[in-house]
Amino acid sequence: MTQVDTTTGTTEPAAAPSKAAWPLGLAGVVLVIAGSFLSWSYDGSILGDLSINFYPGGLQILAIIAALLALVLLLAERGPLSRLNVWLDTTLGLRALGLTMTLYMLLVLIAITVESDGLINVNPGGWISFVGAVALLVSSRMLPLRTLHDMGKAKLPGWSEILAIAVLMASVLFVSAYALGLDDAWGFVLCLVFIAAVVAALFRTGSMTWVGHAAQRHKKVLTLSSFVVAFLFPFTQNGSDANMSIATQVLVFAATAMGLNIVVGLAGLLDLGYIAFLGSGAYVAAMLSNSAFATIGWTPPFLVVVLVGACVAATFGLIIGSPTLRVSGDYLAIVTLGFGEIFRLAMANLDGNNGPNLTNGPNGIPGIPDLQVGGFNFGDEHNIAGIDLGRFSNYYFLLLVLIGGIILVFARLNNSRIGRGWVAIREDEKAAEAMGVNVFGLKLLAFAVGAFLAGLAGTIKAHQDGAVSPDQYVFLESAFLLAAIVLGGMGTIAGVLLGATILKLLPEKLRFFSEYRLLLFGLLLVLMMRFRPEGLVASRRRQLEFHEEDEELAVAVEQELVEEAK
Repeated sequence: MTQVDTTTGTTEPAAAPSKAAWPLGLAGVVLVIAGSFLSWSYDGSILGDLSINFYPGGLQILAIIAALLALVLLLAERGPLSRLNVWLDTTLGLRALGLTMTLYMLLVLIAITVESDGLINVNPGGWISFVGAVALLVSSRMLPLRTLHDMGKAKLPGWSEILAIAVLMASVLFVSAYALGLDDAWGFVLCLVFIAAVVAALFRTGSMTWVGHAAQRHKKVLTLSSFVVAFLFPFTQNGSDANMSIATQVLVFAATAMGLNIVVGLAGLLDLGYIAFLGSGAYVAAMLSNSAFATIGWTPPFLVVVLVGACVAATFGLIIGSPTLRVSGDYLAIVTLGFGEIFRLAMANLDGNNGPNLTNGPNGIPGIPDLQVGGFNFGDEHNIAGIDLGRFSNYYFLLLVLIGGIILVFARLNNSRIGRGWVAIREDEKAAEAMGVNVFGLKLLAFAVGAFLAGLAGTIKAHQDGAVSPDQYVFLESAFLLAAIVLGGMGTIAGVLLGATILKLLPEKLRFFSEYRLLLFGLLLVLMMRFRPEGLVASRRRQLEFHEEDEELAVAVEQELVEEAK
């Protein structure tokens, strides 16, 4: 760290540390690691086999990693890394890590008990690690809080900041590949708890604040490394079409959510029928495909199909956007909800009996062949560097290019005069109109651009799924898209991608919760609205809207605006 200019105080005054706190924390770390090298369960068929001594399984390795992170924080509290103590809030980090580690070990014991029909199947290693996690939690509660330097002033040499970003992105790649490869539902839940433990600890220490500042200083490196990680992801799946199928569904969902983010996140227009735009693109691609059930005898090249599908979706966007001059708020939500239902019912009735035969009615259009662009067939398996890449890996790369384009469009619009006009309309429509903003024109443009992007994703989705039918485009899908934006953070790119990943990935991996899926999502949104209404990754301006009393945040936002003006 090279600069120390100002300090910021923590909310609690400094207090004398308990003499037993630090040794107790070290003992907790030792117990967690020692227990992880012993057997946790008699039953080797559950949780990826935790029954072997001195050969840790996957979940035991995660516990060891968390314990090593706790050791680093303890050594920063008092030890050879104590220089970090003036920057990192190690006490809060240890508290978060101790709490989540205890929860992790408790869930491990519950999982072994449930899967093996009895608490007696828990081996001593599991109990030792559990006691270690509890000791770590108790130790963290005994450590005092201190006054720290402002992390925004902490700077390292450029190469080390880039290296830190690269290590972080590599960790994301490793953890996401490991989590997606878990077939056991309990194992996946425990992996999520581990991720939550590490992320919470990093946020509470202030490390992620420093990463955020470093990322601002190296935006291009962060963007490039993000796409490199996403590009390398299929090579970590050993040719698994099952995992890559989930990954492609996540990308389609994320691409669609990014389009909706323009309408809802930037322009502030509530749209409850957005899935219809994705469906219109998919139906256009199906009707213009080589399927034996296609109803239009024209099979143009795929690039033409993409443009036609996107333009049809944009036309629907203009149609649904036209009433926005007269309605807003709840009334606009009802109009868009009606549009989504009209689209679904129209696709179910255009079967030749109630109108022209365009969609084959409820049966939809099955048998859509894989994409063929030039000599490259997306249905074929390819081998690159000795690694097999199946059908869904091909579509994954195509969707990755699409997502990159959509993010570019979103970012350019957001930073343009049009984007500022949308934000002005979102904040106060009357004031924006009084300032000369073309409110109606920008609203129409938001609907058209959002629908155009969704239509693009729909044309690829039709070929990836191999079939289209009306029951794929119900209101519930529109609700999930909206929930992804609210959960991730309205108007942000990273937030929407994160929200879309969470809401699409969890139902796929936690199928034993399928009956309670809506209940869990509802509970999740209620908790978000209560504790973090601005979303998981919120923009500073959005954050300030929900925390007007936070003077420190107001000063930070003001500084950002001054820097942007320069």
